[in-house]
Amino acid sequence: MKRVAFKMKLKPGCKAEYIRRHNAVWAEIKELIRQSGISDYSIFLDEETNTLFAVQKESGGLSSQQLGDAAIQQKWWDYMSDIMETNPDNSPVSVPLEEVFYLE
Repeated sequence: MKRVAFKMKLKPGCKAEYIRRHNAVWAEIKELIRQSGISDYSIFLDEETNTLFAVQKESGGLSSQQLGDAAIQQKWWDYMSDIMETNPDNSPVSVPLEEVFYLE
């Protein structure tokens, strides 16, 4: 299983709303993520920079950021676009991070 990390950007003042929406994440999104082989998915926030740091395990060869062909994923991105920095298709601007150390 491959571990993957990436960062995204939250708009200023949107922390509470981001948390609220993720506490109520849609069942269809959870199912899509699981069916795609993604597990152990965490998102952390650096409040000084509004940077979201995500880590996930992948066994299906896809990151959660590569699920844009699914209509429900596009709908989720649209829903989140008002509180995050996004690309023209409303997917979050996502920057892959290089793993430089790991201790199991």
